[in-house]
Amino acid sequence: MGIFSRKQDPEPARNDEMVELGREYAIARRHRDTKAMNRIMRQVGNDKDVTDLSDFRAGQKSYDSIPPIPRGRNRRR
Repeated sequence: MGIFSRKQDPEPARNDEMVELGREYAIARRHRDTKAMNRIMRQVGNDKDVTDLSDFRAGQKSYDSIPPIPRGRNRRR
């Protein structure tokens, strides 16, 4: 890696299921799908250990790092 390289070597996720749930949660949040968000949070629950929650957050970050596609203006009016 060079001096100005921003590339990081992230720690690999341990629980792929929690990463996928985090990704699905971020997608639902971007699309404002509260029904899916609540379903995922019930599935995750609060009794998971710290590594599972960190994997869940890693899944969210992986989707949130992708910028949303800007919507064009309605020019046909």
